[in-house]
Amino acid sequence: MDELDALWAFLVAAAIAFAVTPLTARLARRLGVLHHPRDRDLHELAVPGLGGLAILAAAVAAALLFLPNERETRGIVGGAIAITLVGAMDDVRPGGLPPTLKLVGQFAAAAIPVWSEVRVENVTLPFVEPLLLGDWGYPLTLVGIVAVMNVVNFTDGADGLAAGVCTIAAGTFAIIALSLDRVDAGVLAALTAGAAVGFLWHNFHPASIFMGDAGANLLGLLLACVAIQGVLKTAAVVALFFPLLILAVPALDATFVVAKRIKYRRPVYSADRWHFHHRFANIGFSQRRTVLYLYGWTLSLAALALAMRFVPYSDDDGTLHAGWTLVIAGFAVVALAASLYLVLVLEILKFRRFRERELRRQVETGEIAALSEAQIEREIEREVETGEFEAVRPGD
Repeated sequence: MDELDALWAFLVAAAIAFAVTPLTARLARRLGVLHHPRDRDLHELAVPGLGGLAILAAAVAAALLFLPNERETRGIVGGAIAITLVGAMDDVRPGGLPPTLKLVGQFAAAAIPVWSEVRVENVTLPFVEPLLLGDWGYPLTLVGIVAVMNVVNFTDGADGLAAGVCTIAAGTFAIIALSLDRVDAGVLAALTAGAAVGFLWHNFHPASIFMGDAGANLLGLLLACVAIQGVLKTAAVVALFFPLLILAVPALDATFVVAKRIKYRRPVYSADRWHFHHRFANIGFSQRRTVLYLYGWTLSLAALALAMRFVPYSDDDGTLHAGWTLVIAGFAVVALAASLYLVLVLEILKFRRFRERELRRQVETGEIAALSEAQIEREIEREVETGEFEAVRPGD
C-alpha cells in the first residue's frame, strides 16, 4: 500500500458518493425525511436529508478495497456504521433524538474504534519530553472523538459548508499522514476527502440534499480517527498543532457558540443563530459567498499546517533557520490576517455600519420609534453581543 492507493481511494470514494447521493435523496423523499425551513435555517425550500448514508457507502466501500483487514480498520468501519445509524435515527425521528440519548449514541459509536486501539497513547510537544497518557488515553480519546463529531455537526448549517470544510481538512491530513509514513491513515484521510467531495457536488448551494446528523457525525468520527492514526500517534514535534490548525474554523465556531449559550444560561445543545454562517447571513452575505469565505479561511490555516510540516525551518536539535522561519511566519501572517478579516471586519465592523444605516432608515420611515444617536449605538452594541437581530438575505 502506498500513495497511489490513497489517490485511488479518493477517486473511488468520490465516484461512489457522487453516484449514490441522488439515490439517497430519492429514498429520503419517499420516507418523508425532509428538512423544512425553520427560523434559524438559511434554506427556503424543503430539502431531503439522509445524505450521510451516501457518504457512508462511499467511505466503507473504499475502506474495504484499500485498507488492510486489521483490527483498527474494522473498528473504524464499525464505528462509522454505528454513528451513521444513530445520526439517521435522529434525522428520521420528528424533532430528533433527545440530546442525552444522542450523546450516549455518539459515545457508544466512538467506543468501537477506541476499543480497537484507535487511541492516543502519548502527546509530543516541542522542547519537552513526550507526555505518556497510559490508561487515560482511552477516555481522553473517546471524549476527543465525540468532540470532533459535534464540532463538525455544528458547522453543518449552510449549503456545502461542512462537506467542503471536511474535504479540505481530510485532504490536508492525507498529505501530512503520507509524509509521516502513516500510509493507512493517509488512505483513510483520502477516502474521507473523496466521500465528502463526491457528496459536495450535490450539496453545494443550492443544495439538492443535506447530509443531516448522519453525515456530519460520520465525517467527524472519520476525521478524528485520521488525526489520531495519522498525526497524534507519530513523534512529530508539532503533531498536536496539526489537528488544532486544520480543524480550527469549525472548532472556533463551536467554542464561540457554546460559550454564548453558557453565558446566557441556555442549554449547550439548544439551537440558535450564533454560528459564523448565521452571522455572515445576518449582515447580508449569500450562502454561496458565506461558504466560499469560510473555505478560504480553512485553506489559509491548512496551508500553515502544511508549511509547518514541509518547510525545513529547524534542525532536529531545535535550531531555527532564519530564512525558512520567515517563510513559516509568512504563512502564519496570512492565516492570522484571514482570521482577523473575517471575524473582525466582516463579522463586526461591516455589521455595525449596516445596522446603523438600517436603524436610521427605520426611524425615518416610522417603522420603529424614534431613537437618539446614543440609543442607536446601544442597540447596535446589544445586537453585536447577542447576535439577535433581523436577518437580511439577499439573493446570489
